[in-house]
Amino acid sequence: MKPSNAVAHQGFLAGTNKFMCIASSLMVFAFVVFAVTNVELSNKVFNTLNGWITTQLSWYYILVVSGVLAFSVWVAFSRFGKIRLGRDDETPEFGFTAWFSMLFSCAIGTGLLFWSIAEPITHMQGNPFLDMRGIEPNTVEAAQMAIEVTMFHWGLHGWAVYIMVGLCLAYFCYRRGLPLTVRSGLYPLLGERVNGPIGHAVDLLAIFSTLFGTATTLGLGVSQMNAGLNYLFGMSISTQSQLILIAIVSLIATISAISGVGRGIKILSVWNIRLSVLVILFFVLAGPTVFLMDLAVSSIGDYAVSFVSMGFWVDLEPERQWQGWWTIFYWGWWLSWGPLVGMFIARISRGRTIRQFLLSALIIPPLGGFLWIVIFGGTALHIDLFQGGNLTEVVNADMTQALYSTIEALGVDSMTGIIAGLSTFLIVTWFVTSADSGTLVISTIVSQGSANPPNWLRAAWGIGLGVVSGILLLSGGLDALKTASIVAAFPFSVVFIFMCWALVKGLNDEANGIRYTNEDLSKPI
Repeated sequence: MKPSNAVAHQGFLAGTNKFMCIASSLMVFAFVVFAVTNVELSNKVFNTLNGWITTQLSWYYILVVSGVLAFSVWVAFSRFGKIRLGRDDETPEFGFTAWFSMLFSCAIGTGLLFWSIAEPITHMQGNPFLDMRGIEPNTVEAAQMAIEVTMFHWGLHGWAVYIMVGLCLAYFCYRRGLPLTVRSGLYPLLGERVNGPIGHAVDLLAIFSTLFGTATTLGLGVSQMNAGLNYLFGMSISTQSQLILIAIVSLIATISAISGVGRGIKILSVWNIRLSVLVILFFVLAGPTVFLMDLAVSSIGDYAVSFVSMGFWVDLEPERQWQGWWTIFYWGWWLSWGPLVGMFIARISRGRTIRQFLLSALIIPPLGGFLWIVIFGGTALHIDLFQGGNLTEVVNADMTQALYSTIEALGVDSMTGIIAGLSTFLIVTWFVTSADSGTLVISTIVSQGSANPPNWLRAAWGIGLGVVSGILLLSGGLDALKTASIVAAFPFSVVFIFMCWALVKGLNDEANGIRYTNEDLSKPI
């Protein structure tokens, strides 16, 4: 399978796979028209599908995600761990700091700013694990359990999904000479048939998950940006304000995507981490430092002991909807973002061995997320439990205000405005890095795996992302889009299972000397 076969070399669509370019555009247009013109119907359809999945297929999602985690550990320590994602003598394209920064920024940076406070506060008020362990809500023990549950939702299970998608794509691209597209992950099973209808369907599903997942995050995330700018400058909280923010974020993301991974995306990601460290240090120094240190050690220890049992727990009480609202929602969200983050991880991971790639990505980013959750969430919990704060009421009334109320409650008046401003800036830049990563991933798929998609294509999808988010925000279709993105996780999970099977077959094929291209694997691909 030669990447150039399906790419147009001249005309308006030069540099793209014509079918994928036209089909993906029509798919986006059709879905937006459906969501905008039939808001109630689209909400009903996707809510019905989502409800069926969360009530009837909880066991399936739990089994798939836990199985992927176990599979990733097996691959890391298998005889294939020494295989390099590239030539045998190749070195990593990006240093560890830049690689980690881009990985963290694309994957979870935006979500942690929102949920690291809101989720622990919510879980402290009640969750099934409190009942199972006989813990009273709104107590110190409940707060520790809330941190552990939040870690579970942002920990190894979710990261394993992103990492294994990334490994499948990186291996078949950099080691086996196939295009950097999702369909390539099925080549050992389908052969040249990946160039036909099945391959097109798989890549279209990946584009759907990437574009609409990013658009949903952007559309919902501007509410937190709007809340921050209202807190700082009195900006009105309105649809008009949020449309302006979508336009600004989309423009910056498009410029970053056009500048490429090695420039715009890399620079933004590295600075995201640097500025986030400043905010984290403020929370540690201004907050309950000793409490946070104690909480970090005990919570990470509790998570290490219980993450396997928590990962396989299925709620057998159908009237209790907590697992569907939280764990199944999260597993669906991680799976729906799998094509986006997985392909971006693949794009930045060339030159690492499989073992280096898996262990680094499976240990370092989750630990960073755990510390973030402990510091932000633990500070809020301490304020609520011991300092007479009202953060529970704030979160229950409006989650977008949780971060700013926590900063204010720390009582460092001289720094409150500065840290609130820096946090708002980070919300914007984290969203930009997710949006520009999504734009680059879609452009890569449409251009049949090109490492440098045409600039006009990146610009078109970057602008399209903003337009789709804005239209759906105006029409009220974001709820349908949010639910549809999660529903899309189900068919992708099936594709993902076959990708893992194909990876094992591909690794064994290499060990047996079977090649997929005419290229010598010792030469650059």
